[in-house]
Amino acid sequence: METDKKTGTDFVKRYVRYLKLERNYTENTLFAYQNDLRWLLRYMEKNSLTFQEISLEDLQTFAATLHEYGISARSQARILSGVRSFFRFLVLDGEREDDPTELLESPHLGQHLPEYLTVEEVDRLERSIDLSKAEGHRNRAIIEVLFSCGLRVSELVNLQLSDLYLDEKFIRVLGKGRKERMIPISDSAIKELQLWFDDRCRLNVKKGEEGYVFLNRRGSHLTRTMILIMIKRQAIEAGIQKTISPHTLRHSFATALLEGGADLRAIQALLGHEDIGTTEIYTHVETSTLREEILKHHPRNVK
Repeated sequence: METDKKTGTDFVKRYVRYLKLERNYTENTLFAYQNDLRWLLRYMEKNSLTFQEISLEDLQTFAATLHEYGISARSQARILSGVRSFFRFLVLDGEREDDPTELLESPHLGQHLPEYLTVEEVDRLERSIDLSKAEGHRNRAIIEVLFSCGLRVSELVNLQLSDLYLDEKFIRVLGKGRKERMIPISDSAIKELQLWFDDRCRLNVKKGEEGYVFLNRRGSHLTRTMILIMIKRQAIEAGIQKTISPHTLRHSFATALLEGGADLRAIQALLGHEDIGTTEIYTHVETSTLREEILKHHPRNVK
C-alpha cells in the first residue's frame, strides 16, 4: 500500500504543477486544492485503492465518509468539486480512459444570500472613522475602494501604485488565476486615495514595499487579516449590527450595481467571475422591497 500511496501523491503533485503552470493558479488556491485531495488520498490508502481503478461506487462511499467526519455540506461540495477537476486532469493526462466522477453528486446546498450593506450603511461606516488618527484616511480609502470597485481583499492588499490610472479613472486588478481586468474607479474613491497619499508620503517605507498602495504605519503592505480586523472594528463604531467582512463590501458593490439596473454580464466582468452562475446570486431582492413593489403595482392591490 505504501507504493500506492506514493503513486497517489505523485499524481496529486503532477496535478498541482499543471494548475500552476497551465491555469496560473495562486499559491493559496494550489494549497487549497492539494489539502482537499488529501481526504481522497487518505480514503484510498485505507481501502487499498489506486487512481487507475477507483470507481464511481468507491467515490460515492468516499463522499459519504466526508459527512461522517462532520464536514459541512458546503465544504463537502468544495472537496468533491476538486475531486472532479482532478479526475478530468487524469483523463486529459492519459492516466484514465473514463471519468468516474461524471455521475458523482454533491450535497444539496440551500441558496445562501450574502450579507451586504446599503449605500447609507457604507456612508455610515466611513463617517465613523476618526480622521485625526494616522490611519484614518487610509482606512476610508480602503473601504471606498472595496465598495466602489468590488475588489476581493486579496486583490486590494496586492494593489500596486502602477495599477492605478486615476487620470483615466481606471484601476488594473490581477484576480484569480492571475487574470487581469480593468475596473472603473469612482471620483469619491479617487478623492479618498489622494487624501491617503498625502499621509502615505510621510511614511518610512520599507525596501521592497514601495509599490504597494496600502501600507501600515511601519511601511509594510497590509495583510488580509489586518483589513478584516479594521472593518469589523469600524462596523462596531458605526453601530452596524450585521456581521460584515471585506467581502461584504464586494457583495454591496454588486448589489448596488444590480439595483441600479446594471447588466448581469457587466457585473460578472467587473467581479472577475468565470461562471455567470456565481454572479447570479446577486439577483436577490429584499423581502421588504418585494412586498412594497407588489402592494404598489399588482392589480389586486391598486385601488
